[in-house]
Amino acid sequence: MPYALVWSAVFALLALWSLTAWALHAVGVWTVMNAGALGGVTAGLGGAWQWPAWLAPWVPPALTAAVADAFTALAPFVHGLLHAAPALAGGVTVAAWGVWAVGGLLLVMLGVAGHAAIVVWRRRASLAMARPDRMVAAG
Repeated sequence: MPYALVWSAVFALLALWSLTAWALHAVGVWTVMNAGALGGVTAGLGGAWQWPAWLAPWVPPALTAAVADAFTALAPFVHGLLHAAPALAGGVTVAAWGVWAVGGLLLVMLGVAGHAAIVVWRRRASLAMARPDRMVAAG
């Protein structure tokens, strides 16, 4: 009976782990596939950018201009990345399978460790019943 409890718990945890991995994979693929729709976000990145109101008085105008120019220069790069992101959906799938496999392997190893612990526990119990005088003296 203890073996069934250990392996039932392992299989329940494996089912929960699989459901979690599937859900996170779905969210990840959905996010990557829809990242191309954010391409318009980079259009006004450089000119409309401002420091927060509490920080603006402390920042020199030259630094503000340099940061705005850097954002304007990076806008095409970010735009290209957002449009290339849907191609990464396959990588998300491979990563999800890899993470799921590692987690599943750890759960199975947990089941094997529980199984081995039950074997040791039962062996000690049977030795204690067979030779009660030696177990008392050894303990």
